[in-house]
Amino acid sequence: MNRDRLVRLGVLLWLALVYTVLWSDFSVANMVAGLVIAALITMLLPLPRVSIHGRLHPLSLLWLVIVSTYYALESSFQVAWFSVRPAGAPVSGVLRVRMTIRSPMVLVLCADVLNLIPGTMVLELDRDTSTLWVHVLDVSSDESVDYFYRTTRRLERLLISAFERPNEWQEDT
Repeated sequence: MNRDRLVRLGVLLWLALVYTVLWSDFSVANMVAGLVIAALITMLLPLPRVSIHGRLHPLSLLWLVIVSTYYALESSFQVAWFSVRPAGAPVSGVLRVRMTIRSPMVLVLCADVLNLIPGTMVLELDRDTSTLWVHVLDVSSDESVDYFYRTTRRLERLLISAFERPNEWQEDT
């Protein structure tokens, strides 16, 4: 089975599973209805084709999940502290980050990971230049800005290691 069909089958099964879970009833009828509705959705509302390069590296992906979970927890405590501290709200701002990620899909995954970290929100993404504009809750000091950039660079390295290693990258022809 080629990669394109495998991706389509994965999307179909994922949509059917989501439908079944939303109904909270794992009956055969619900699963069949989920498959039918998923098939209709994928035929009537097709997603644009996105080229996929490289391959998934499970250990790198696991490390990415661990590190991003740590950053999310750390940031949650920071946001909680900002909400109860007597000093008031921190200075927030928008920072630009140019990424070295090549794949549009991995760039979107990077934006998703950053959006999962409390205190950051990707406002804009430029696929042509691989640039993200990110609203950051605390830019009150050079240290906090540097920490944001270090965190983003680390997540970028982990995403590249998990999804698009340079020796596996093939340009579109």
